[in-house]
Amino acid sequence: MKVKVRENLAGELTNSPTTNSAVSHPSHYNVGKIEVIDFIEDKKLNFNLGNAVKYIARCQHKVGGTKRIEDLEKAVWYIQHQIAVWKGETA
Repeated sequence: MKVKVRENLAGELTNSPTTNSAVSHPSHYNVGKIEVIDFIEDKKLNFNLGNAVKYIARCQHKVGGTKRIEDLEKAVWYIQHQIAVWKGETA
C-alpha cells in the first residue's frame, strides 16, 4: 500500500493511503511503485513534458488499441509542441 503526504482538494495535508479514486488517484496512473504525478513533480517537468510522460505512462494500461494509440499520439503532440517552444516557433 502506498502512503503519501499530499494536499487534498481542499488544500489540507493528508497522510492517507492512496486509493483508486477517479479524481485523486486514477488507477491508470497508479501502476508501479510511484504515481506518475510524483515522478513529474520530482523531475520538475513543465506542463508539456509532464503531459507527455503522463500519456506514455498510462497508455499500455488502457483497454483497447485505439485508446492506447490515442494516448501515444497525445504524448507525441506535447513533445513536438515543446520542441517548437524551445526553437522559438510558437506564438
